[in-house]
Amino acid sequence: MTYRQIPDTLLLEERAGHALHAMVGMADRDFGYVPFFSANLMTEPPYMTHGDWDYGSSHGRMVDGMLLARHMSGETFGEDVEARYRANLLSFFKEDGLSYRQINPKGHWEPNANLIDQRAVILSLTTWLMATGDPQVKEAADKHVAALKRIAVKERDVWYYPASEYKEGGWPSANGVQLRLAPDPAAFCGRLVMPLLKYHELTGSQDALELCRYFSELIIHRSGVFNKDGSFNDALAYRSGHFHTRLGTLDAIARFGAFTGDAAMIAWVQKCYDWALTKCTAFGWTPGDLHEQAYEHETCSLVDLISTGLTLAKSGYVQYWGTVERFLRNHLTESQLLDLSWVKSGGETPENIHGWQTYDSVAERTRGSFAGYSAPNDFCCDVNEGRGHTSDLQLCCLGSGTRGLFMGWSHIVTEHQGTVSVNLLLSRGSQWLDVSSYLPHEGKVVLEVNRDIAHLQVRIPEWAGFTKIRFTRELEGAATEGSGSEPSRWLNRHFLQLGPARAGERITVTFPLSMRRTIETAMNQTFEAQWRGDDVVDLTPRGTKHPLYSGRQVFDRAPMREGQYRRPEKEWVW
Repeated sequence: MTYRQIPDTLLLEERAGHALHAMVGMADRDFGYVPFFSANLMTEPPYMTHGDWDYGSSHGRMVDGMLLARHMSGETFGEDVEARYRANLLSFFKEDGLSYRQINPKGHWEPNANLIDQRAVILSLTTWLMATGDPQVKEAADKHVAALKRIAVKERDVWYYPASEYKEGGWPSANGVQLRLAPDPAAFCGRLVMPLLKYHELTGSQDALELCRYFSELIIHRSGVFNKDGSFNDALAYRSGHFHTRLGTLDAIARFGAFTGDAAMIAWVQKCYDWALTKCTAFGWTPGDLHEQAYEHETCSLVDLISTGLTLAKSGYVQYWGTVERFLRNHLTESQLLDLSWVKSGGETPENIHGWQTYDSVAERTRGSFAGYSAPNDFCCDVNEGRGHTSDLQLCCLGSGTRGLFMGWSHIVTEHQGTVSVNLLLSRGSQWLDVSSYLPHEGKVVLEVNRDIAHLQVRIPEWAGFTKIRFTRELEGAATEGSGSEPSRWLNRHFLQLGPARAGERITVTFPLSMRRTIETAMNQTFEAQWRGDDVVDLTPRGTKHPLYSGRQVFDRAPMREGQYRRPEKEWVW
């Protein structure tokens, strides 16, 4: 590989490599390579613990995340662990086609097919099939989708699951079916639409498409999960308005609306999405729910917020490109555990508990993970409100965080009907062009064209205006200049039209940076954020355990380094 000088700025594919390290490190090699679910980093020494999500959910998240991370980064590290995760995942299936939790060493539960787990299972099988085309995986996925359809309770216009757990003998309560109970339809049904739709797109599965239709109808018209104004139903029966499952459901239904061309469905999602944004900070912190977990941000929720914003942006709501970029640049990447200096491992180390808890090299093994519960200004959530401190890492957030990196990375550059669009001003390579972003140090983006492009456009942040935008085009020793003040240069408010581009051309776009301060509210707590462009470079008051946003360095000129962008032979669309 030939290296060159590139800006030393955020590179999502490198972050994916760090996440891969954590996905390998959290495997419990003494317990069949079942990954640990959570970690407490505030104790001395820190420890990792198994949990009731270890099976279909955790393995599904890890298989999906590792495949996406490898596609982004090209890393081969930990393939032996990934093979064990894949084998374990397939072993959890029973003859009925569902994935079952196993008996926990501490005897906390009996085997059951948890409906939340099934979403991670079909998600991972879909990515696995996309990556390999393995017929064994397709056979398992077809059987799984057929089972999800078979066990659904079918009303005239909606389908649902009447309990959180299905057993080999059927639903735990026939009375629950007769009463048409559907506890947390968002968690059990709504979120399933996203992987089921992609599975249909990949294979043509009609069972998957049918589930998407009836689950979407359930959520929008019958479930009561969302109120008429788009707000989340915060009743206890609806998990107090749990953000991850609600936002994951919005992501799913936005995709289904875009797939079916249902403008009313997309508009419904936007209404709910805009309400959700009022409960989040501009840099991407989200509440856990509206009551007991309100102060606990899950990386999972932010990734759902990112994914929904991307679908809305592609559907014509172009203002959300900027929203997504702020989330990627700030709380998603700031929530990734790369600095371990604050994790203390001194003192006498207790003995490990086989199949349950370990103290072995926890800090090093979890490097690259994403925060399970974070405060707006701290990796650890240790507030007086809500539940106080619970845990710092959750495996679901590691899998989701990796998927969030992929969703951002795969939408930096897109192509549609001959138009190549640079949507997010982050660095990456592609078959069409390479993007080098000098943000947040300089308002500068360099595009190096790899093949002829019929029409090229680049999104300019809303804070950059248009009168002072300049661009230079260089090709074969000749250079031309242009500016954003030309009215014909703009389309869809934010996109600078550059017209045809030729292979070998170098286009440099510059614009003034916005320096501003905002007051951010997170569940009745206020913070002052200092922004440089779309990056928060300081946040006060500062955290006390592992402060976020307090160590970001910015310079007048972007630092450079030796590097190279990855250009995959085929772009994955998720």
